[in-house]
Amino acid sequence: MRFQRTGLAFALLALAMTLALPARAERIVTDQLGRQVKIPDAVSRAVVLQHQALNIIVQLDATDEVVGILDEWKRQLGANYVRLAPRLADLPMPGGLTKVNIEALLKLRPDVVFVTHYAPPDMIKQMENSGIAVIGISMMTAPPAEAAKLNPVVADEEAAYETGFPEAIRLIGDVLNRKPQAEDLIAYATQKRKVVQDRLANLAEAQRVPVYMANPDLATYGTGKYTGLLMRRAGASNVAASINGFKQVSMEDVLKWNPAVIFVQERYPSVVDEIKRAPAWQSIAAVKAGRVYLMPEYAKAWGHPMPEALALGELWMAKTLYPDRFADIDLQAEADAYYRRFYRTGYSSFH
Repeated sequence: MRFQRTGLAFALLALAMTLALPARAERIVTDQLGRQVKIPDAVSRAVVLQHQALNIIVQLDATDEVVGILDEWKRQLGANYVRLAPRLADLPMPGGLTKVNIEALLKLRPDVVFVTHYAPPDMIKQMENSGIAVIGISMMTAPPAEAAKLNPVVADEEAAYETGFPEAIRLIGDVLNRKPQAEDLIAYATQKRKVVQDRLANLAEAQRVPVYMANPDLATYGTGKYTGLLMRRAGASNVAASINGFKQVSMEDVLKWNPAVIFVQERYPSVVDEIKRAPAWQSIAAVKAGRVYLMPEYAKAWGHPMPEALALGELWMAKTLYPDRFADIDLQAEADAYYRRFYRTGYSSFH
């Protein structure tokens, strides 16, 4: 970890930078860790050390305010994401989800730093001690004792995301002075979800398709993460629902579950080839039936909900599982409309 004490030199650098700055109007926001954070009234320099927040910022058309990003952004957002925000390729990378290079960060003179909810407390404290405003983003509401955990335990995950998702977008929009854009993004995503809800309203529990979400190294999503909720909303039965959070399972587990369908996130295409070719997978129902699907870019099966996953991803998954119920839906047209509205470029041009 690189967030340990870095010595007098960094402290003096932070103090000198603070003294050199003119007085600015300030305000207070509450982040998703429940912390009161004092930020400049007009934020113009943000560092984003969480890929979920970065993806939302791109959709809010606020990348001009971003001066640094997490070092894992290409892996987390996918190889093709840079086309949606070419500027990201040239930005400094002073840290990641759980680490920060404080010297590199201070050189960027950020007004705020966005971090994930499970960023180590020492990492957050080091940045705050250097005079930097730190904002935690989780996309869900959780009890104080759970809010900073990698896999928070909540009583009602549907409710936790129903409130935490719009709260996160509003918070990011507020900090970066994109309130109207934030409200537009929330409204569009939640409105589109209703199509899936209505068409699967009479789906019996016994009719749900058993589904496994494959990731590298046999990691998958269980209960308490948005991915499991995405599958349920799309009419799937998550075969890994008995585990909590994002965890590695065994091949024996997968064989026992014997899913009828396997989904793989777009950012991990090599997993599809592995499943189709490896002998250990060949007896599984999904593989035998040829129902192993690489998900499209917009169907972000991440631990946290993304606007396009609600607006498009749940619809794509539901149509894949129950094509007859969604035969009239043109997903290419839906995706193109979304991308033009929030990414300012067409989706079909690249696929």
